[in-house]
Parts: sequence; structure tokens; C-alpha cells
Amino acid sequence: MSTRVHQLAKELGISSKDLIDKLHSLKIDVKGHMGILDDDTTFLVKEELKPKKAAKPKAKVKEKVSTPRKAVAPVKEKVVKKTKETKVKVEQPKVQKKKIEPKVEPEIEPKAEAGVEVKIEEKIKENVEEKKEESKPEPKVLKIGFPVVIKDLAAKLGIKPGDLIKRLLDKKVLVTINQTLNEDVACSICMDFGYLLEKPPTFEESFLADLDKPDDPKKLKPRAPVVTFMGHVDHGKTSLLDTIRKTKVADKEAGGITQHIGAYEVMLPKGSVTFLDTPGHAAFTAMRARGANVTDIVVLVVAADDGIMPQTIEAIDHARAAGVTIVVAINKIDKQNINLDKVKKQLAEHSLTPEEWGGKTITVGVSAKTGQGIDSLLEMLLLEAELLELKANPEKPATGVVIEAELSKGKGPLATVLVSNGTLKIGDIVMVGLNYGKIKAMLDDKGRRVSEVGPAKPVEILGLSGVPQAGEKFYVIADEKKARDIVATRQMEAEKKKLAGTTSKITLEELYNKVKVGEVKELKIVIKADVQGSLEAIKDSLEKLSTDEVKLCVIHSQVGDINESDIMLASASNAIIIGFHINTTSEAKALAKQEEVEIRIYGIIYEIVNEIQAAMEGLLEPVIEEIFLGRAEVRQVFNVSKAGVVAGCFISKGRIPRDAVCKLIREKEIVYKGKMSSLKHFKDDLKEAKEGFECGISLGVKDIQKGDLIEAVEVRKVARRLK
Repeated sequence: MSTRVHQLAKELGISSKDLIDKLHSLKIDVKGHMGILDDDTTFLVKEELKPKKAAKPKAKVKEKVSTPRKAVAPVKEKVVKKTKETKVKVEQPKVQKKKIEPKVEPEIEPKAEAGVEVKIEEKIKENVEEKKEESKPEPKVLKIGFPVVIKDLAAKLGIKPGDLIKRLLDKKVLVTINQTLNEDVACSICMDFGYLLEKPPTFEESFLADLDKPDDPKKLKPRAPVVTFMGHVDHGKTSLLDTIRKTKVADKEAGGITQHIGAYEVMLPKGSVTFLDTPGHAAFTAMRARGANVTDIVVLVVAADDGIMPQTIEAIDHARAAGVTIVVAINKIDKQNINLDKVKKQLAEHSLTPEEWGGKTITVGVSAKTGQGIDSLLEMLLLEAELLELKANPEKPATGVVIEAELSKGKGPLATVLVSNGTLKIGDIVMVGLNYGKIKAMLDDKGRRVSEVGPAKPVEILGLSGVPQAGEKFYVIADEKKARDIVATRQMEAEKKKLAGTTSKITLEELYNKVKVGEVKELKIVIKADVQGSLEAIKDSLEKLSTDEVKLCVIHSQVGDINESDIMLASASNAIIIGFHINTTSEAKALAKQEEVEIRIYGIIYEIVNEIQAAMEGLLEPVIEEIFLGRAEVRQVFNVSKAGVVAGCFISKGRIPRDAVCKLIREKEIVYKGKMSSLKHFKDDLKEAKEGFECGISLGVKDIQKGDLIEAVEVRKVARRLK
């Protein structure tokens, strides 16, 4: 029989890290906490470590028992009386006792043995100051909501409203009895009356605080681990998960790229594991962060032929921010001409040193195509989960996180949730964000109906009043009325914030700056998507395109098909509508044609970002470029009755076309700029005058002098690009 390092550490009652260090000191080579020890080595290690553990407490007990008894104050007094013969030294304790007996408590006597009178006096002063501080009345705590009316605050303080108004006038605050005070002013005035103001917890805060109370350790039971697959786009995360699940999810995605978060439960011989598959594209940064925050273990998928890529680094950062264990799966090892050491070196550069290189990161070579290394990866995941000792209380009302949410035509609002604690049942009242509802049905990841789900299980629920935001926490509440009241309060606060945002005042300084800079270009967009996660990803990606010259404003974003309301909003705001994996109703199509509103439907996010960027670049003012064509010297000026002033010129450089824009330059300054009236050689009209020839140029201005220069340029408008 063989024993793993972490199992032996449990038996000995020490951490795996300490055991590994001791094994290395005993010159036993182990790579990590999953290393295997044979029976002889296990026996030797137990024999080596057990005696040392047993011997230490005895020695400590003897020392602790012996020292305090010998170090008691009376022993010191005996030494002073017997061994000290000098009169001065014998007299010192007597003088100290006379000073200590009336004023100092017995506890200070051991400190007085130093024989320094100054220290005694300092101690007496400290005691007096402490008593004075204790005698000061502490401010009373008054719990009150803000803003507070003057009349109500006076009643709470137990004073007349007139006295409170007078005190506020002293602070140069002009108020009436029915006027409200903000938090800062109220706290300041209450301190004058000896009160400390505290904002009482809201009904929602106090109610949710009871739900989030820590569980009784006796009720906690082991739960399945939640494992998230993260990494760069097209590195094989979904394909790897397909091999584990024996399904073909990637074939259903547009372009073979995962556009949504998926939550799947996989039954293994040693237990079940919940897998989260997060998209790898940079646009889904927020979705990856949400995946890392609800997971226990992150499987970082790195392609053996590509190595570490930008989104791989982002995934590492999200996993570290969530404080979860990282296991690296090096995919595509079935390909030829791959260098695994190069990939491991890149991992080490990001502080993910593999175990075989002396680090702590588990790296497993796998192939989603052939299935090679899948069993090893699953074994490592289960061992990591065993070390984490994951537990939850299945007896309490369920709490968890919304992984994904969408609006279904036949079923209404759907939410994919991950239960983190408790048990979720059909008929439970669920509150999540600005929505609540009674669960009508629950479907697992395979579409089968279930009646209840325990901790660490993903499930799709039906019955909510609306589509919740992905990443929001849900609670099961026994009383539907309380859930309705909390949600109503949340909706009111959200509406207040929305109104506050739209009615914000502009200062004169901001107005002046806007006038100075010029009119700001703006591209307005309405976004409709099939699920909440995609909606967030698209919105974040597009808002990053905004620059100082062209602002991108998402005026509305929602889950569901494009309807007439969206068309009217876009028409009124002069916006375009972006749809992602959704349809447009027939009524909306007719209205869009009537109102001339542009609708664009996409299946992949890359296309949205590229086309919107091109549209924004079209709003930029083009760059005016002048291309030099030729230069002519004015050698003689003629006054012609019909043509006016004509400059007799010699073409010194280049060529001068008839339709070119000309600059009249005198002493390096531009006197005139514009198109010429005529270009002639004697009486013949010319299309172009070339270098070395003479010609007559009429610019339509009289102020032309001998010695001036005329330069011909071609003016071009060049489209600008966003930086």
C-alpha cells in the first residue's frame, strides 16, 4: 500500500508544506503534496516525527512549573536582607514602602523594586489622568436616518427646535423648522449636544445579515468543487470540457467560439465536479472575472503550440484576485513540433512554476482531440478539492450566484444559477437584484427537470419577474411580502440614481471648456442581446472605443428581441441598433423602415467592434494634406483690360496645373491662397505649365508684385483613424 504526502500530513496533524520540508531534510525526494510514499518510507517518517512531537511538551511543562515559583518577590526580599550588608541598600526598600503604601496600589509594587522615585511619580500621574478620562461622559449613540428634519432631530435630542436652530445659526447655517439636514451638518451639531450619530441599518441590510450568518460547524457537509476553465481564445477550453462531458458544445457556437458562460455537472467515479466554461476572448474579461469569483479551482488551459497569450495573462490575474488554486492544463500535446519546456518557462515567468521544476503549480499535458491526459487532470482536480476540504450546509435556505440570464419566448425570464449554500427547491421564493419570484420549474444542465438541488450544483430556474444581472447574488426568502418590499425599495433607489445621473447640472467652467474645444462628436447606440453576459461584454468593448474627439454612448442595453420601443428610442436619439444573437419583430422592422433607423444583427463580437470602430472613424473630421506640385517666379506684372492683373511667370520647379490651388508668397509670407482664374501661354489656354516654360497666371487679385512666388498645391482630405 502506498500513501500520498497530504494523507500522511493529515495523520500526523501537520500541514502538507511542513511535511514536504521535513521530507526534504530527511533527503526523501517528493515533488509535491500529491507525491506517493511507499510503506517503508511512511513507517520511517512516522517513527522519525512522532518521538520529537511527544518529547517537546514534557520539557516545556517542567520549565514553566519551575520558573514562576522560584521567581516570586519574597525570594528577592530574602536575598536583600541576607546578602546585602550596605546600609544604603537596606534602607531603600523602606523608603519605597512609605511612599507606596498610601498612594500606590499593590499591583505596582513589583515595578517599584527598581528604586527610582521618578518612575513611581510618573505612574501616579498616569493613574490620575486615566481616572480623569474615565470620569468624562462618553457621547451617547443616536441612530437616525438621513436626511433628517430639524423638528425630528430636536425631538430625538430632547431639546426645543428653537435652541437647535440658534445653534445652527451660530455655525452660519440658515434653516427653518421643517428643513432637512444632511449627514455632515447633523453629525457636527449633535456632537455639540454630546451625541454621536449612527445611520441605522436598513430593513434589507438587517434582513440579509441574518441570512448571511456563519453556519454551525456540526451542520456542514462536504460539497463538490466548482472548477472553472479559463484561458485564451481557441486554446481548446470548450473542446477539453466536451471530452470530459462526452458532448459537442463547441459545434453549436458561432465560429467555434464560446459566446456564453456554461455551467455543467460531471459525475466522476470518486464524486461529482461542477465545471464552468468561460469564453476566452478579450471582450469577456468581466465574464471571466465572474467565473473566477464563484469557483474553487481554476484550470488554466494553455495551447502547447501557442503558449502564454494576452487573455491567458488576464485569466491568471482574475484567478489570483479571487484567491483560488490554479491547475495548468497544457492542451494540444498531440501536435507535432511542440516545445513543452518553452510553455513551462513562460508559466514560470508568471510565477506559475511547475512541480517538476521545484514549484507548486500542477501542470498536466492533455489532448482534447485524443483524450490523452484527461484522467490525470481529473485525478489532480479531485486531489486539490480534497485538500481544500470544501463544505456547505445543505439544510439552510439556498443562496448563490447568477451565472447567466436570458429572456425566452416560451418560458419567460430564465436564470442559470449556481447554488453556493443550502438547498434550492421548487416553490421557493427567490430574490435576486431588482427581481423576485416563486420557482415554477428547475432544469439541470442536460435539460432534465429536478425538484431540488444542493450546494455547488448549477441549475436553470423559471419564475422570476424579470431578467437579473449576471453575477448578482440570490437569496431564498420564506416570506414573499418581505421579498416584494425589498425589491420595491431597490427599484426606487435604482430609479433615483438614474434620475440623478440624467439631471446632473453643468458648471460654467465645463461649459466654457466645451465651447473652447468645439462640439463633441457622439455616436449613440442601442444594444440588444440574447443573454446578460454577452450584453455586458459588448457594452464594455464598445465603450472602450470612446476618444476625446468621438464619444460612444450606449443609451440603452437590454436582453431580448428588438421591438417597437427600441426603434422609437433610436429614432428620437438619432442612434443605431446593434443586435447580438436575437431577432427583430415584424412590427419593429416596418417601423424601422418608416423611421429610417439602422439595425445591424451580429453573431460574433469581433465584427461588432470592427464595424463600430469604422463608423466612429467616419465621424472624425478628415485631415487636410497639401501636396506640392510646382513653383513659379513672377518676373513681370501686366494689367490687361479684360483679364485684370496677369503675372508673367517662369516655372522654376515641378508643374502648375490649371485646376491647382495656388499660394502667392511674398518674403516667405502667404499673401493669397485660392484657385487661379486663367493659365495661358500668350493667347493660348493651357491645362498645365511644366518646368522651364514661361506662362501667364491670373489669380483674380490685383496685389501681385515682381519677385513674388506662386506655388501650386493639391489639397487632399485623408480619413483619420482612432488612436
